[in-house]
Amino acid sequence: MPATLPSVLVTTEWVAQHATDAGVRVVEVDVDTTAYDQGHVPGAAGWNWTTELCDTVVRDIVPPNKLEQLLGKTGIDNDTTIVLYGDNNNWFAAWAFWQLKIYGHDDVRIMDGGRKKWLAEGRDLSTDKTSFPSKTYKAKSPDTSLRAFLPEVQEAMKKKAAALVDVRSPQEFTGEILSPPGLPETCQRGGHIPGAKSIPWGKNCNDDGTFKSFDELRALYSAQGISGDQPVIAYCRIGERSSLTWFALKHLLGFQKVKNYDGSWTEWGNLVGAPVEK
Repeated sequence: MPATLPSVLVTTEWVAQHATDAGVRVVEVDVDTTAYDQGHVPGAAGWNWTTELCDTVVRDIVPPNKLEQLLGKTGIDNDTTIVLYGDNNNWFAAWAFWQLKIYGHDDVRIMDGGRKKWLAEGRDLSTDKTSFPSKTYKAKSPDTSLRAFLPEVQEAMKKKAAALVDVRSPQEFTGEILSPPGLPETCQRGGHIPGAKSIPWGKNCNDDGTFKSFDELRALYSAQGISGDQPVIAYCRIGERSSLTWFALKHLLGFQKVKNYDGSWTEWGNLVGAPVEK
């Protein structure tokens, strides 16, 4: 693996130079949906994960027609290079990346270090609401090989058909707390899926918010017996932190069979008859 960044990552310096290039669209996606308005990468769009990146009627990822409208009004067509970044070491940027890959967008990247690194470097911020000439976007048929649903997770648990990686905090893994402080989506019972390995999402990242190196990531996962030989299913609470782990495993380590179980603990921890380990 070369020391250069994989093509799915770009540096803050690259974004500073190319954010307003033709054919490039930078998009901020934050946990804190007010952060974009407080100041963002000049020329970047902002997407609200609570309203724009999910189905607001059915619990599901964004439906294709809604994604097509969102991308079209953001001035994105099928050939645009989309560069995503956000707060919390790119949790929701990775969630948006995962959904864009489900719908077959070819060139999606993440700004390594996210909002944290951009701010730490004292780079320019804009409070302008950027508007874009609208484009036509056509989503592809969803690639369900990137997404795990409940029956597959139950099968993986019973038959050990896939390695389960719980990316939540150690306190959530043991059931001491039900959700991170201040985040409301919760569950009836704490704990984890039987047999799951605890590898918190933050271990993928350095202190400055950037991803760890290929060798560091490989060592982190192989220490828990996860080497890419068998399929991997990552989960958290609602699927956003686990999409960061999915990104690291699939796009930085190159594991072939990695799925994000976005039902995650809010589904499993509320399920009648589902076993829980603490």
